Amino acid sequence: MQQHDERYMRRALELAALATGRTSPNPLVGAVVVKNGEVVGEGYHQKAGTPHAEVHALNQAGNKALGATLYVTLEPCHHQGLTPPCTRTVIAAGIKRCVVAMEDPNPLVNGRGIDTLRQAGIETETGLLQAEAEKQNEVFLKYICTGLPFVTLKTAMTLDGKIATHTGDSRWITSDLARLKVHQMRDQADAILVGIGTVMADDPRLNTRLADRQGRDPVRLIIDGALDLPLESQIAASSTQQKTLVFTADSADPEKVRRLQDIGIEVIAVDGSRDDLNLEQVLQTAAHRKLSHVLVEGGGGINASLLKYGLIDKIYWFIAPKIIGGSNAPTPVEGRGLETMAEAIGIEDLEISCIGPDLLVSGYVKKSAYR
Repeated sequence: MQQHDERYMRRALELAALATGRTSPNPLVGAVVVKNGEVVGEGYHQKAGTPHAEVHALNQAGNKALGATLYVTLEPCHHQGLTPPCTRTVIAAGIKRCVVAMEDPNPLVNGRGIDTLRQAGIETETGLLQAEAEKQNEVFLKYICTGLPFVTLKTAMTLDGKIATHTGDSRWITSDLARLKVHQMRDQADAILVGIGTVMADDPRLNTRLADRQGRDPVRLIIDGALDLPLESQIAASSTQQKTLVFTADSADPEKVRRLQDIGIEVIAVDGSRDDLNLEQVLQTAAHRKLSHVLVEGGGGINASLLKYGLIDKIYWFIAPKIIGGSNAPTPVEGRGLETMAEAIGIEDLEISCIGPDLLVSGYVKKSAYR
């Protein structure tokens, strides 16, 4: 039984993954209905506000759901949100047994869904492939447990640790394949964060460009303490096509604020000085906008500040087989730096892969509170 249960739950996880980057601020959820060893229904949550995975799977199963087993990657909800409670649907379908990968830490659920199923006489088990389910929903778990978005830092450097030459030229450090990977990451993120230095140096668009399909453009979060964003920049020129939030200091020039607002950019003041804005407030604002996953593509200054204050959860570090040298060439993490090796920020759960000629090192910043 255990072997079969794992097979069906892995299928449910595969289904959930089909909506990666599309369900925010909701979790990824997949469901499979099995009767007499036959899969009779499958489904996954596709977008916030639409039917949940269990509903899709049970609708596909129809009358065959009576007496069947439901495998679901996350505890069925037991509250009225944008959609009705899933527990009601599961009970009405006549499910006999329910296997759940992980409980939902959302205070509106938090075990109530499982209790409701058990009270209805449905044999309910939890914890099957729980670690896999939790990793799949790391964005949702961070967001729902802390009220802050999951923050991924992406950077690219040469073998000698440079992100540009001493003249500022940075196109291109990595290969076409590596840059395609970055656009796939943008497609799955809710927001992309950079500092004004990156905007001034590279004049990026910060959108998603995928040759094989239509991508989703993330909301742009620009850290700009003095409101130096050029009105002729690509960011400004595309402000009506792609949502842009510019974060600045309380002391920002009102005339500059008005100019940006006139072209459709939202300007938000946060605490701190022009050169050192409160980045946690920036992330809190993103969370309030239901942006649960923020991708950081900034320069060494922004990266240093986010790491300093423990605001990074995961890193994607591209390393190109190139050497450019230069004592004044910028590096991925600048700022003052740490005093001793004992203070070094550790990265765990490392994965190393090749993307074309480049290396990609990914992992999690140690001591994240929710992990």
